[in-house]
Amino acid sequence: MAGPLDLAFDPWDPAFLADPYPAYAELRAHGRVIRYEPTDQWLVPHHADVSALLRDRRLGRTYQHRFSHEDFGRTAPPPAHEPFHTLNDHGMLDLEPPDHTRIRRLVSKAFTPRTVDRLRPYVHGLANELVAALVADGGGDLLTDVAEPLPVAVIAEMLGIPEADRAQLRPWSAAICGMYELNPKEDTAARAVRASAEFSDYLRELIAARREKPGEDLISGLIAAHDEGDRLTEQEMISTAVLLLNAGHEATVNATVNGWWALFRNPGQLAALRADHSLVPSAIEELMRYDTPLQLFERWVLDDIEIDGTVIPRGAEIAMLFGSANHDPAVFADPGRLDLTRADNPHISFSAGIHYCIGAPLARIELAASMTALLERAPTLALAGDPRRKPNFVIRGLEGLPVVVR
Repeated sequence: MAGPLDLAFDPWDPAFLADPYPAYAELRAHGRVIRYEPTDQWLVPHHADVSALLRDRRLGRTYQHRFSHEDFGRTAPPPAHEPFHTLNDHGMLDLEPPDHTRIRRLVSKAFTPRTVDRLRPYVHGLANELVAALVADGGGDLLTDVAEPLPVAVIAEMLGIPEADRAQLRPWSAAICGMYELNPKEDTAARAVRASAEFSDYLRELIAARREKPGEDLISGLIAAHDEGDRLTEQEMISTAVLLLNAGHEATVNATVNGWWALFRNPGQLAALRADHSLVPSAIEELMRYDTPLQLFERWVLDDIEIDGTVIPRGAEIAMLFGSANHDPAVFADPGRLDLTRADNPHISFSAGIHYCIGAPLARIELAASMTALLERAPTLALAGDPRRKPNFVIRGLEGLPVVVR
């Protein structure tokens, strides 16, 4: 049997980044768990295993609630990276119960079905404005003209970030998210650290202003919850706001451009969608499965686990391959085919278990709003040039998507 390094899985190879799905098929054929030395991780490529492990409490997004770095056999992050890790480690995505439970309970009040549904008119109105501007210009970059500004504006509106300050949010987010790639380089870390410090300072000032003059926004709500006895430190407020911004738009932005790029490459499916807009809900689910925005999700092994006879010891790190799981033929018939009518579609693009994406309902509203606006207002939308794939693996997206409205 081939060793894992003989397989086509190479998250730094441009050919792999262009189309990782054939390499995933090799991984699935190789086994249920594969040791990958370059990242010191165990790769899990099958849908059933990924789905189960996302719910397995022997794994955690952090280990520091139970172990020190030394006890866990890991090295502490460099002191120079402290601003990033302070920001990241206090967000609920990287916390485990009871802290995760406490913070998620507070934040979930802003994402109830009723609250999210109240945002629907604002989201659809903004999507129509953005698409109307794109049409008036005869085209442009779908990434910067529609995909980015829509979810950034929505989450900024929820948080209560003034419109004049919102231009800073996307660059800060992009710099911070660079640290979620595999083996990030030092210049990537330096940008993330700088952005973490600047974003934290900005939010600290905004929180102080909201203490003096509360609004109807989420930050004011978190302050009020703290004052009423639900203890939330200032750092937890800052980390929560950054997490909501980053997670609240990265997946939506990339799902939008990945999805339209897939539609342009599958003209029969695009024609069917244009002929029948009622396909939009199932199209969104299929496009998120077909080219998954978040390709990999990491967990620490807190207690030994066994997968297919292989014991993975405490202290190891597991890399669950969402992109591979979403193309597993054991779950999805003909997974390499884009099928906007696919009815049975249990993709895991929004994760599962206690870390299931709290903003998934809002993301679906945003994706439906932009897709519907483009179908209705730009029915002749076409590709104006080949897009460039971002040189990233974990967060999969494009550097731009040039389009023309004929």
